[in-house]
Amino acid sequence: MSFEVDVAKRLGEAEIAVSFRSDAGVTALFGPSGSGKTSILNMIAGLLTPDRGRIVVGGETLFDQNVNLAPEARHAGYVFQDARLFPHLRVRANLLYGAGGGASGIMLDEVVDLLGLAHLLGRWPRTLSGGEAQRVAIGRALLSNPRFLLMDEPLASLDRARADEILAMIERVRDALKLPILYVSHNRAEVDRLAAQVVAIHR
Repeated sequence: MSFEVDVAKRLGEAEIAVSFRSDAGVTALFGPSGSGKTSILNMIAGLLTPDRGRIVVGGETLFDQNVNLAPEARHAGYVFQDARLFPHLRVRANLLYGAGGGASGIMLDEVVDLLGLAHLLGRWPRTLSGGEAQRVAIGRALLSNPRFLLMDEPLASLDRARADEILAMIERVRDALKLPILYVSHNRAEVDRLAAQVVAIHR
């Protein structure tokens, strides 16, 4: 599945613009903080509307001068910097939130096994470590049955040991599920380890 992205958006005094095409398993948007990487991800997700351009994923047009699909119609799984789990729901209920029959057709048991979540299912989010919470967030994104994953600096708030653990989980998702991933980072080591194609984003 390919990403074809050519968009521009003015935010305040700055214009964020990017143009790339990729059919790599993991494509990284790499650049310093404040360069607009998250805004680009939000445009692809449908959370921010470009001023102009075109977004096509897997041959389906998500945005152009005539099309602007709603976020839920884009079938993207989004993993944010912070896990954003629902504090009033246990892990199992967080995982199942929004789950439905979609493109990937992955089931709860598969996600639990893939990410090693069985011992966490009955826990409350407040009792999880940062790494555990991020694993649950990845699982929730997968269970939304996405056509592709968007990952916005998912390791930014983790210490080195936890970050290495989550990197291994992302590699497992990449290799086992073959879901295309657009991965945002300002960490060159992460990008070199995960991505087959790197798109440099400048201020």
